[in-house]
Amino acid sequence: MEKLKVAVLFGGVSSEYEVSLETAHNVLTNLPRREFEVFPIGITKQGRWFFYSGPIEKIPNGDWAFDEKNCKPVVFSADPAVKGFLRLEANSKCFLMKVDCIFLALHGRNGEDGRLQGFFEAAKIPFVGSGLIGSALCMDKELTHKILESHGIKMAKYLSIKSQDLGSIDDFCKDLEKKLKFPLFIKPANSGSSIGISKCTHLQYVKDAILKAFEFDNKVVCEQAISNCREIECAVIGNDNPVAAECLGEIEASGEFYDYDSKYRIESKLMIPANLSEETAKKVRQIAVDAFKAVGCRGFARVDFLISEEDGTVLNEINTLPGFTGISMFPKLWAASGLKTPQLLAKLVKLALE
Repeated sequence: MEKLKVAVLFGGVSSEYEVSLETAHNVLTNLPRREFEVFPIGITKQGRWFFYSGPIEKIPNGDWAFDEKNCKPVVFSADPAVKGFLRLEANSKCFLMKVDCIFLALHGRNGEDGRLQGFFEAAKIPFVGSGLIGSALCMDKELTHKILESHGIKMAKYLSIKSQDLGSIDDFCKDLEKKLKFPLFIKPANSGSSIGISKCTHLQYVKDAILKAFEFDNKVVCEQAISNCREIECAVIGNDNPVAAECLGEIEASGEFYDYDSKYRIESKLMIPANLSEETAKKVRQIAVDAFKAVGCRGFARVDFLISEEDGTVLNEINTLPGFTGISMFPKLWAASGLKTPQLLAKLVKLALE
């Protein structure tokens, strides 16, 4: 039987470039070669696309991008009849690299926010994960709030501010103090891996935190913290009939909250399975599936919750391209539920082909 041809995209013009490299290494290591012929496609920080044929061990530390011998420029064809990439050679020749599916091992802007998803949809080529609409909605934290809350799914109280309103930031901060309780989490509306997030315990710190978040986006969301909460994560896969992994995970952050360093530099404590009652676990799984459907996700997502005695079960965010590194919760939860990483990756490709 002929192998399916899968292009694995990694890197990208994003503040999460380094995380993407770790995800790509794990995906490339675990995609079953008996089923798939794999084409690594790296995108540099400057936005250049290359077919990378060198050792995958050079990917996590970024050395792949300097391996000129094994990097050949490629362009993706938007022509639906082509379904693939054109590899450019030094002698002005080009070669067609047809693929059956694209695996997006990307995170953050220009990878997770719907831009590439819309491009691939227009070219009628299958790709792993949510489409343009679902990706864009989940990337924008304010829109996620609006959609999910309209479906009766509880999230933290929040206010948002756009960059064009910076002239009235002092009035906005006063409004925050009136309408929300401290502490607050100040977040770029479109960012992942907790990049640009600050926790503010007093009003005097809010303005600087908002300005910091504006370094990463032109809209900022300010959320009321959930007191004495536990951080629970749920992994979902599927298209029209998504299912949640039986096993849920809990995070005990190494820092004050689960920020970028806690995720990727100073290893936090991951508890799998989470110590929850069956009733609570069932509720989390159901809300995760309901939220997945509400925002139009497909393929896979990690749905994160905050649970406390005072506030109950609160959905924190939906990650449409969850980390797939060696320490990431998504593959660990499915492995603990009986679906090992190679089988999980094969399942995700097949869901894309549906």
